[in-house]
Amino acid sequence: MARPIRGARFLAESLHGYGVTHLFYVEAMLRHTLLALEQLGVRRILTHSEKAAAYMADGYARAGRKVGVCMAQSVGAANLASGLQEPRLGRAPVLALTGRAALLAEGRHAYQEVPHSPLFGAVCKSTAPVTTLAQLPVLLRQAFRDATSGCPGPVHLDLLGVSGQEIETAEADLTPLVETSYAGVPAHRPAPDSALVREAAALLGRAKRPVIVAGGGVAASGARREVAALAERLAIPVATSLNGKASLPEIHPLNLGVMGRYSRRCANQVVSEADLVLFVGSGTGELVTNAWTVPRAGTPVVQIDIDPAELGRSYPAEIGLAGDARVTLQMLLAETTPRSAGAWTAHAQEMVRQWRDEVAPSRASDALPIRPERLCREIEAWLPSDAILVADTGYAAIWASTMIGLTHPAQRFLRSAGSLGWAFPAALGAKCGCPDRPVICFTGDGGFWYHLSELETARRCGIPIIAVVNNNAALGQCVGSIRGLYAGLPGKPEEMYAFSPISFARIAEEMGCLGIRVETPDRIAPALRAALSSGRPAVVDVVTDLGCRPSGPWTPQPPHEALQSFPKRRET
Repeated sequence: MARPIRGARFLAESLHGYGVTHLFYVEAMLRHTLLALEQLGVRRILTHSEKAAAYMADGYARAGRKVGVCMAQSVGAANLASGLQEPRLGRAPVLALTGRAALLAEGRHAYQEVPHSPLFGAVCKSTAPVTTLAQLPVLLRQAFRDATSGCPGPVHLDLLGVSGQEIETAEADLTPLVETSYAGVPAHRPAPDSALVREAAALLGRAKRPVIVAGGGVAASGARREVAALAERLAIPVATSLNGKASLPEIHPLNLGVMGRYSRRCANQVVSEADLVLFVGSGTGELVTNAWTVPRAGTPVVQIDIDPAELGRSYPAEIGLAGDARVTLQMLLAETTPRSAGAWTAHAQEMVRQWRDEVAPSRASDALPIRPERLCREIEAWLPSDAILVADTGYAAIWASTMIGLTHPAQRFLRSAGSLGWAFPAALGAKCGCPDRPVICFTGDGGFWYHLSELETARRCGIPIIAVVNNNAALGQCVGSIRGLYAGLPGKPEEMYAFSPISFARIAEEMGCLGIRVETPDRIAPALRAALSSGRPAVVDVVTDLGCRPSGPWTPQPPHEALQSFPKRRET
């Protein structure tokens, strides 16, 4: 029943009803709403930058598979929008709330005002202005529907008033109406056409060298068990995208590892030899396919995606199955006949074994400075069985994807979609979304510098995550190309990549967190154990060798040419 209610109370009760437990923001925005949220038990996480607030909401959303909320006043809207590129590319449901200039100020050079819709339109599934309180019930519900339906993503509401005050201080006869089915992902579990599922099952049954590629849609759908069941039923090797890294424990005999650009050689090699590739909830973009070279052009493809527009985007599919990953895999399982492992499975396992043998010496190395591979091996051995590992982009993503194995089914992996510095604030958000699970951020010093100030946020708000910093005092991924640019020419190439040597452990201690400096390999494990047992925000600052570089991605020969001669695409 409708009742007189102010906008602030309406918005607070609605967010609380959708299950929002934390909200990430920069002052000053929706102060009356924040007061009402406190009364309802929702935590307000005040951050030091709008981009960090967006990254925290992103980590919260990905870890908890629910809508993360971030907000900023009008002048901070552009900064907030830039942070939404990550959940847009990472397919995370995030709601961004901003204020905008009063109606009489619009188009008159209002102080610090720029148009918001172009900024948010580029990075959001939907954006809408909220000019009156009467609009809010309709637009807020639609925002949650947009964020969680189909392929998840960020959405934006632009509230009248620099800090949204004209909406939150207004009063109207309204009733908060919450559609709980849109509080998380997936909001719906659509099923593909059953006839196409039977055809896909027949293709899998006839294939002599099939491979499954599991992507981030597997995690969003909660379909890891189904991936394992189908792989085991048909003895099919499984490669993953970076977002899909946790789809199958990496000690599973059918796991090839991450493929594409930030990959293990064995994964790319096996996928390039496949005569059928089943993409499950994986976009076929540049990173996962190593610039569309893996699988090879012309390889028959079956693709499962909740968004029909993704089917055949880069590899036109023999069969496109538009549906939820878990539901579609369950249907496939019902249509398949068990198959024993044969020569193809043995070949794939041999490729993995060879790769492991090749990297074993560097993973066991006692060299000083510490090799990143050894750091990764220590993290893998220590990582709690229910941990969430959050990795930055660049070398942090490559080392994490190739050298840190997730060996327990409950372990999760979140990674940056490309924005350096994302991992640390995202880890704070992930911990807020999953407070009972250990959350570990893996980043380099270049990435950690971006949002170092959020150590104060972690301490003030009591968010006990562990940041492991691969500290080589440089932007390590850039070193080789910059030195090659100089190629013996006079000059100072280090000015383009090197940082001052800094102890992040000492900075952490000054900011009220636990800081541990590690300079020898034998101290990594004790430091990780101490960080976890402390119950405090912790930084494990590991001094590593700048000269260590991961292997480049394996690419099939001859070089890939334009995609052509694909089989006919069919989908539903």
